[in-house]
Amino acid sequence: MKPMRLLFALPVSLALAGCSILGSEQRDPVTIYAPDVRVAPEPGWPQVAWTLIVAKPTAARVIDSPRISVRPTPGELQVYRGVSWALPATDMLQDAVQRTLEDSGKIPAVASADAGILGDYKLVMDLRRFEADYAGGAVPAAVVEVNAKLVNNRDQRVVASRTFLQKKPAASTDVPQVADAFEQALEAATGDIAGWILVSGNSDPKANR
Repeated sequence: MKPMRLLFALPVSLALAGCSILGSEQRDPVTIYAPDVRVAPEPGWPQVAWTLIVAKPTAARVIDSPRISVRPTPGELQVYRGVSWALPATDMLQDAVQRTLEDSGKIPAVASADAGILGDYKLVMDLRRFEADYAGGAVPAAVVEVNAKLVNNRDQRVVASRTFLQKKPAASTDVPQVADAFEQALEAATGDIAGWILVSGNSDPKANR
């Protein structure tokens, strides 16, 4: 992942200790990380005849943020100093899942909910965790946890529901290595979710019209 370096004024109202990013009103250079998630379709993914709408994922405010969260100890959540994501975590998740399905060639059409297109199914996701967690160790692991529901748009039935959890250890405590671990965890979670969507939708008796 190639970081971009930009200049921002960082607010002081959320200043935190340790590896927290927020400390003064000075204009400090901020390194922007933009995970590029590319997931190749698995051989077991079925070809489907229905279409899908991907709703914007929900998340707690601290998660749905461009700041890169880190949990140095249980019960303590901070953010890394001088770095940021290019997009909020929920946008990265939505873009990754939608792009993976579009590029897979396994589904006729995928669109975001704000595109104004009616799909046969709707994907609803809640991003529960998107953080670097030390978990008592010397090096953190990137943790991505997503609850996903596949909803039949015709009768609003929840066809399937599942929670996905991926943890990828960073090569070191350096932020670039942590950002790489996030990309790996997001990529793994995206692949799991995409395959699950296709299989679950095809398992619905009303999938093939």
